[in-house]
Amino acid sequence: MRMRSGATVIKKYANRRLYNTGTSSYVTLDDLAEMVKCGEDFSVTDAKSGEDITHTVLTQIIFEQESKSDQSILPVSFLRELISYYGDQMQAMLPGFLDNAMKAFAEQQAHMREQMDKALYQPQPGHSLSDHDDTVEPSPAGFYAERGLGRRHEAHGDPAMSGELDDLRLQLRALQARIDNL
Repeated sequence: MRMRSGATVIKKYANRRLYNTGTSSYVTLDDLAEMVKCGEDFSVTDAKSGEDITHTVLTQIIFEQESKSDQSILPVSFLRELISYYGDQMQAMLPGFLDNAMKAFAEQQAHMREQMDKALYQPQPGHSLSDHDDTVEPSPAGFYAERGLGRRHEAHGDPAMSGELDDLRLQLRALQARIDNL
């Protein structure tokens, strides 16, 4: 993992404990998995040798997640195919391909969420969004939060996004008030 400025350094000690130098506290692999989900950049170094072991630790996180039967996302056929590429002539091409495929998947997921937002939060004829103020927040954030599907930047308080969302909510309420007055 390439370090960006501001990336947190995690030190792994011989006793297998992980120390977050940013928060001055010990962390677990589950904590690191949450950091990844939040988009936090970090690197893991061996405390004794200084070697970058980020790849190994991220692989451990995947192994632990895959070991939980209810959270497995890698099909056996995919794992077999992946293993078959080790030592193969095509091995050098696979990391770039997988990286691009994952980026494309993430873009599709964002597009799909955007389309769902548009479909779910457009007022129906004869109904106003204010009719539902007591029960459902008229925003995509409310939809995802109700279902435990919070977006990374919303779930973890990105101040820039939070401010923009607040502005949009105010504008939406003002527009709804104008529509209600018509």
